[in-house]
Order: sequence, then C-alpha cells, then structure tokens
Amino acid sequence: MSQTTTSKPTSSNRNIDWLQWVLWGAAAVMTALMIYLLVQRLPGGSVTASPASAPDAMQTYKGDVALPAYVPGKGVFALARPAEVHTIIPTRGRESVVDYTIEQGDSIFGIAHAFNIEPESLLWSNYDVLRDDPHMIEVGLTLKIPPTDGILYEWQEGDTVESVAGKFKVYPDAILAYPGNKLDMTNPVIESGTYVMVPGGFREFQQWVVPTFARGAAGVSTTILGPGGCTVSGGGAYGTGTFIWPTATTVLSGNDYWSGHLAIDIAAFTGDLVSATDSGVVIYAGPVSGGYGNMVMIDHGNGYQSLYAHLSNWTVSCGQSVYQGSLIGYAGSTGNSTGPHLHFEIRYMGGFINPWQVLP
Repeated sequence: MSQTTTSKPTSSNRNIDWLQWVLWGAAAVMTALMIYLLVQRLPGGSVTASPASAPDAMQTYKGDVALPAYVPGKGVFALARPAEVHTIIPTRGRESVVDYTIEQGDSIFGIAHAFNIEPESLLWSNYDVLRDDPHMIEVGLTLKIPPTDGILYEWQEGDTVESVAGKFKVYPDAILAYPGNKLDMTNPVIESGTYVMVPGGFREFQQWVVPTFARGAAGVSTTILGPGGCTVSGGGAYGTGTFIWPTATTVLSGNDYWSGHLAIDIAAFTGDLVSATDSGVVIYAGPVSGGYGNMVMIDHGNGYQSLYAHLSNWTVSCGQSVYQGSLIGYAGSTGNSTGPHLHFEIRYMGGFINPWQVLP
C-alpha cells in the first residue's frame, strides 16, 4: 500500500501570500479613488451625503446678533422710466412732394411756415398756377409742396442735369445726389414731365405787382387797370411825411413782408373801417385785375404812395383829395383772397419799401 506525503508551508511562501493581499488591496483602493474622481468630473456629478449625516437645512439659526435696520442711502436720486411699448424711430426729413388744397384763411406765408419751407420755395415750385403772385391763391386750388427749400421743377424735353442746374444756380451733384429724385448718378435718365427737386435752387421773381402811378398828365390807363382809374393832374392834398395804421388793429393775418410779398396783410373783419395812412390824392378806386379785388391807391405827392386791397367796398373816387385818417373804404376779401384782411403797401419813388419801416 502506498503512502502520500504532504510538505509543510515554509516562511517564504507565507511572505508571498501576504504581499499579494497588500497589492490587491492597494489596487482596489486606487480603483475606488479613480471611480470617485471620474464621477465628480461628470456633468451634475456629486457625492450625496446620507440622510443621517446631512445637516438639517430647515433648522433656524437662533443667534443673539440682530440684523441692522435698512436705512436708504442719502443723496441717491432716481427717475422712474416706464417701458415704451412702441419703438421710437428717428424723425427723417420728407423727401416726397405733397399736394395741398388751399382752404379758407390760408396764405402763402402761412402754408410755407406749416411745411417748414421758405415762401419763395412755395411760389417758385408752383409758377404754373401762381405766376409768382401770392395773391393768385384761392380756396380749392391745389399746390405742390416741395420737400425742402429750392425749386420743384417739371422736366422738359431737351433738358439736361447740367442745364437745369445752371438755370437755378446750383451744382449738378445737388440734383443727382438728392435722395427724393431717385436718380442713377452714373446714368441719370429723366423723362419729360417728371418733377425733379432742385435743392437750394433759386431764381429771380417775375413781375406781378400793380404798376406804380403818380399824379400828372399821364394819368391811369383804364384799359389795363379797370374802371377805377382816371386822369389825375397836379394839385390836391399832400402828405405830411408821417404814417398811421390804416385799421384799428395792428397785427397781421397771413403774409408778412418778404421778397415774394411786398406788403403786409393786416388782420381785419369784413366791414372794418379802412383809413388813409397819410394825406394825398386818390389815383385809383375800384376793382382791379391781378388778384387785388377792390383797391384804393393814394399818391401822397412827396414820392410816397399807399395801396389798400381786397376791400369789400370803397368810399372815395379817383382824383379826390383825402387826409390822414380819412375813411376810404371797408375791409373785405375780394379778389384772390382766402379770408378777410387788408393788403397794405407802401411805395417810394416807384419802388416798394417795408411798411414796418414807416408805421408807428
């Protein structure tokens, strides 16, 4: 019968087994540490404490230190700014032409002021209907309002940008570069009949005023002026060289004195009294062409003349001497007028002067 022999473990074998356990333990610790670090680096990764070890988040701190009372800082000022529900868009200049229909009480001066342009620009841009005469306006008439100061010009056959620019004394670029004209600067093509804005353009006014007459053998041509003229010889009353307001009011209604309106429009109601601004001889009394309606004109014999237009009626006759303050007629709205007022002119040596220079 055979016998199996078992050897006893030596001390060297026992050391090897202990070292293996230590290495395995270290590897396990390293693996656990790496897993922990990896979890922390992941999005939203965290280590959740156990409910038993978590502090009571709802526990109220019961300290002895009280918070100080809030006191607003001194010298701090603020303004409330409510929210705006609408977008604020910067105001831009008008670039298009506006058609405006004249209403009762309108004047060239007033219309120009309402559209923020000069009255000259309004007259120049409507020469086909006004002929540079501000008295040609009438209720219902339609005017073209230019978008800016200058001349609104209707393009004619054969016109060029250079010729139109030269006519109205501007550089061609002023026409080409104006946004409202919508022109191709490299190849501008403008059809006949198109309205083109000439910014800053200007020209001389055409003659629109009633001719100046003086007493003398020449008299007044009734064929041109109407039935109010007569032959006026020398003699008669002479002016004092001073002037008074021809109406009880001293304020304007409509046009002031400017290059296109060589007179002032004095506020008045129909039927208000109109007096001679100075002594002299009547050289016209009655209706007249040119938009003045019923008109009285006085020659003061010293180089001065005065004119009163749009009267509802007149109380003097041609050739009659009148004196400063004498009744010569009644205010009205005859001729080309959009409302009652007195059109008042002062002329000297055949030219026009501003009435404000002589009225008190």
